[in-house]
Amino acid sequence: MVKKAARNVGKYKWTKKSQRYKKTHHDPAVRTVRTRSQSASSGSFFHRVPAEVFGMILDKLSVLDISVLSMVSKDITRNVVDYISTLAWKNKTIIQRFHQPSCLEQRSTIEHYRSLGLLFKRCTLLLPTKDRLKFILGRFSQIPCFMLEHCLTPDCIGFSSCGVFLQTLIAGWDELECHRVFNFLCELTNLLQKIGAVITAKPGAKWHQELQLRLFCRQVLLDPQPNQLEHQFWLVQLLKPLPMVSQAHLLFILYGPLRPEGEGLPHSALWDLAKAILELFGQVEVKGWNTDSMLAVLEELTGTLFIPQPWHVENIARLLVLCGSNLCYTVLASKALSGRLTEISRLIVYIVLVCEKDGYHMGWAVKLVQQISKVFSTVPEKLCFIQQLENMFSEVTREFFEFSVAGEVVQLSGE
Repeated sequence: MVKKAARNVGKYKWTKKSQRYKKTHHDPAVRTVRTRSQSASSGSFFHRVPAEVFGMILDKLSVLDISVLSMVSKDITRNVVDYISTLAWKNKTIIQRFHQPSCLEQRSTIEHYRSLGLLFKRCTLLLPTKDRLKFILGRFSQIPCFMLEHCLTPDCIGFSSCGVFLQTLIAGWDELECHRVFNFLCELTNLLQKIGAVITAKPGAKWHQELQLRLFCRQVLLDPQPNQLEHQFWLVQLLKPLPMVSQAHLLFILYGPLRPEGEGLPHSALWDLAKAILELFGQVEVKGWNTDSMLAVLEELTGTLFIPQPWHVENIARLLVLCGSNLCYTVLASKALSGRLTEISRLIVYIVLVCEKDGYHMGWAVKLVQQISKVFSTVPEKLCFIQQLENMFSEVTREFFEFSVAGEVVQLSGE
C-alpha cells in the first residue's frame, strides 16, 4: 500500500509539473504576438516624442530627407504635416528670392522647388486630390512671383520654379486628377478670364498682359512637362474651351515670335510655333479635331488678324516649310481647290526662296508643286496653275530687282 501511494504521489507531481511547463512555454508567445492595428494603436516611438523635439530633429534634415521620412508611417506623416504648416518653417524654407543674377543661384532655387514638390507630394499621399491641392497650392498662391501679373521683373524665375514644383507634384497622376489640377489652377488664378481678356483685345494693345500669359502658360504648365503626350494634354486644356479663331490667337501668343513684324524672320523665331502646330495636328484622330479645324486654325495663323502689322509672305512660307510636307500640302491644296491661285503661287515662290536660304533640298519644293497640280482635275486647270506660277516668279523677281535698285539709290543719296 505504501509503494502504491508513493507511485500515485509521483504520478500526481509529474502531471502538475507538465502543466506548469505548458503554461510557461505558451504564455510568452501569446503576450508578444500583436496585429499591425494593435501596434499602431499603441503608438510608435516617434508618437511618444514631444512635438518640440521632433521639430528639432526635422530642422536638421534636408527637404528631400523629410519627404522620405514622411512615408514611414501615418504618425510621422501627421507630424511632418504639422511641422511644415508652421509659419517658422514656411519663412525658412519657402524661398522667395527669384530675381537672382547668377545662373548657379537660379538652378539652386529651381532644384529646391523640385524637392519641395516631392515633399508635398509624399506627405499628402493619403488625402483626396481636392484636399491635396487646397493644402498645397493654397500656401504657394501667396507668393507674388507665382501669380499672373503680380511680378513684372525681367528674368524672374518665379514661374519656372512654380512649374518645376507643379510638375514634380503631379508626376504619375492620372488624367482625371490632372483635369482637377487644371480646374483648380483656373479658379486660383482666373486664368480663363485673363485669356479671354487678352484674345478679345486689339492685337498688341495689351502686350504686357500677352507676355505675362505666355510666360505663365509656357513656364508653369507646358515647358516643364517631361514628354510630348503630357505637354499635349496641357496645351489641349488651354485651347479646348475656345472657338477656332481664338485657339489660333492663343497659339500665336504662346508660341509665335515676340516681335512678329518684319520680313524674313529666322528659323528659330518660328520653330516653337511650328512644333506646337505639329503636336496638335500631327495625329488629328487622337485629339478629336478634323482636317477642317486644322485648316481653320492655320488659316487664321497665317493671316493678319493677330499681328499689329501684316506678316511678310516669307514668314508664312517658312512656317509652312517647318510644319512639314503633309501640313504644307494640305494648306496649299485647300487654297487651290478654293480657286486662290494667285495666293498659292506667291506662297510657292517664297517657299522656293526659303528652301534656298535655309538649305532645304530644292527637290522637295518641286515635288510639292507636282502634288498640288494633281489637285486640278482637268488639263486646262493645270496649265492655268503652271502659267500663274510662272507669272508670279517673274513678278517677285521684278520686285526684288526694284527693291535692290531703290536701296542702292538711297545708299548713294545718303553718302
